[in-house]
Amino acid sequence: MVEKYLEQVRLDKWLWAARFFKTRTLAKAAIEGGKVQVEGQRSKPSKEIAVGMTLTVRQGWDEKTVVVDNLSDQRRGASEAATLYTETDASIEQRKQRAEERRAANLSSLSPGHRPSKKERRQIHRFKEQNH
Repeated sequence: MVEKYLEQVRLDKWLWAARFFKTRTLAKAAIEGGKVQVEGQRSKPSKEIAVGMTLTVRQGWDEKTVVVDNLSDQRRGASEAATLYTETDASIEQRKQRAEERRAANLSSLSPGHRPSKKERRQIHRFKEQNH
């Protein structure tokens, strides 16, 4: 399929086409919520982006800094979407470090890993009543 050459694309359309968000509505909500920055500044969903711009996209726990390599206003397969941007090396390192910190924090949590049994619940209730 021949695609027309694009010089600029709306930010929400590009984020959707690059598969950062499942729908344009979700992309728009993230942009309006300040989770997407263009060149370090908050922007509107209708902001026109061009090749070479730097975007910061926060999704859940992760924050990615990407450079726009290609433009598209059509959603295609994941392999084609990956050609639309390049994540910076610093962003990759930062995401790995934060993931490692989250793993370490989860290991140190004191959750028992299971629901209390009937006997354990009774012991918990007795303990709470004594210290009440």
